[in-house]
Amino acid sequence: MKNAVLTGFLYALPRYESPGGRTITSDMRVPLFPLPNVVLFPGQVLPLYVFEPRYRELLSRVQQSGEPFGIVRILASRHASPLPFHARVSRVGTLADLREVEAHEDGTSSIKVVGGERFRVQSFDLGHSYLSAEVSLWPLESPPLATSTLPEDNCARRLLSGLLRARPDDSRDIRQYAPTDPLLLASFAAALLPLGADQREEALEAPTLLERLNTLMGFLPGEVWELN
Repeated sequence: MKNAVLTGFLYALPRYESPGGRTITSDMRVPLFPLPNVVLFPGQVLPLYVFEPRYRELLSRVQQSGEPFGIVRILASRHASPLPFHARVSRVGTLADLREVEAHEDGTSSIKVVGGERFRVQSFDLGHSYLSAEVSLWPLESPPLATSTLPEDNCARRLLSGLLRARPDDSRDIRQYAPTDPLLLASFAAALLPLGADQREEALEAPTLLERLNTLMGFLPGEVWELN
């Protein structure tokens, strides 16, 4: 297993602020970086190679402003659908916080971002060379104040157990690098399980953390599920 996959999770999620220093809590306008078959989860580190002129422009904007950008999934290629580009991307995505930039002599860049809060797209902005959108942050629903986190903790332990059974050859590394936080453990499992993009997006869209963990549990191979 590649260590980059195992260690590619942060243990403190990004905290976003507007250029004026005010913490952003609900609605914001962000540039978008659509990708085919990619669903970014909170805490997940994602390497990207930026080569298209429009995304070089996006990167320059983000470097200057310090703002996050959004990762959204391309649902259909232009060859498979006659719809305009903005109509072929998901309306649910994840904020990406820029962490590393390596500029190359040819003008391209290798970057690393970390996933933060998920969002819903409210409207698209076609005024730039790249796609932008007005988005509403979509945090996971919190359990009632009187409810303990025990169900999430228990489900996270069962999910980790299932992941170890599903990937026995990698069990030592998984035990070493698996996050203890249930939210990050869900992201860790989503990256390591052999899931399609639709399944990953289903997990990302779960209303609560417990539902996200249970959704991922349901994607475990049948024999692993029975053992769990």
